[in-house]
Amino acid sequence: MTTYQEYKAKIAELENLAENARKNEVTKAKEQIATIMRDYGLTMADLGTVAKAKPVKTRAPVPTKYRDEATGQTWTGRGRAPKWLEGKDKNQFLIK
Repeated sequence: MTTYQEYKAKIAELENLAENARKNEVTKAKEQIATIMRDYGLTMADLGTVAKAKPVKTRAPVPTKYRDEATGQTWTGRGRAPKWLEGKDKNQFLIK
């Protein structure tokens, strides 16, 4: 009877063989694609939407909500509160 450890060893061996087979097949596929593109004079742009990257969305800056008049330091109210605001009433520093 085969033990659990023997099965685990076989699985590891098969996973290793599968990964090597995949690497070889990917290499051959890349060579075939490069040959076809070279033969027909194709570029990545000719492939259309396949090669396009997603547009990056930029976030609008968050307006400042709190200001320390003594030092000029500010905080948007998001994230961790700054040290200059510790132990103090936030409403005193609220920008109106």
